[in-house]
Amino acid sequence: MYIFLGNFSFLEICYVSTTVPNMLANFLSTSKSISFVGCFTQFYFFFSFGCDEALYLCIMAFDRCLAICRPLHYPCIMIKELYTGLVIFAWSGGFIFFLTPVVLISQLPYCGPNIINHFLCDPVPLMMLSCSEDTTTQFIYSTFNVIFMIGTFLFILCSYALVILTVLWIPSAASKRKAFSTCASHLTVVFLFFGSLMVMYVSPGSKHSVKMQKMVTLFYSVVTPLCNPLIYSLRNKEMKAALRKVFRTEQATHKI
Repeated sequence: MYIFLGNFSFLEICYVSTTVPNMLANFLSTSKSISFVGCFTQFYFFFSFGCDEALYLCIMAFDRCLAICRPLHYPCIMIKELYTGLVIFAWSGGFIFFLTPVVLISQLPYCGPNIINHFLCDPVPLMMLSCSEDTTTQFIYSTFNVIFMIGTFLFILCSYALVILTVLWIPSAASKRKAFSTCASHLTVVFLFFGSLMVMYVSPGSKHSVKMQKMVTLFYSVVTPLCNPLIYSLRNKEMKAALRKVFRTEQATHKI
């Protein structure tokens, strides 16, 4: 679990680093421009890391399912070769899967003015800049998103369905609480991440307002990664003790 969680944390650093530094620079700069190559490089890495994050959430759900449903077999199944292969697959999967949509969108004709009303090179505003409406590219992109996002989300839901069925057979109430608390933080991250993504990208043909696009993108690209360390840390006993101490100190100060 901690090997996957450590890789997931490093992945989120990479994920945020593709957009946030440039976004902050644009806030301070009067020239808010980006080259064509730079725009599609940001586009490729941002969404490749996003796909990798979805794959890691799937792998972590599988790991929790295996640990709870097959606890005695877990050390024999989750051997070094398996978790190393899963880590390599999760890191490389997004870069392979997302190559086709990026190449197709980059080949669209752009006549200008090439002004993106967004804080990053998002595929929907990029396709709207094209001189001709390429329905084939839009269909391939939309189909890719539907298959990948819904497929990974359903895999996670199926994993947790097996977890719930297994936990319900546990006679001890304390053991049930422990099993559910192990999965609570991961499930919270899953719903935050996939909820905003599906609103935005499963149906790019839907007419989202520009303001709505920016708010949803800001949520899954900045707010969710910002909340994730706190969500996972709340399971840590030392973190809980520190928070209780802070709140007690504040209450005592207000009373004085």
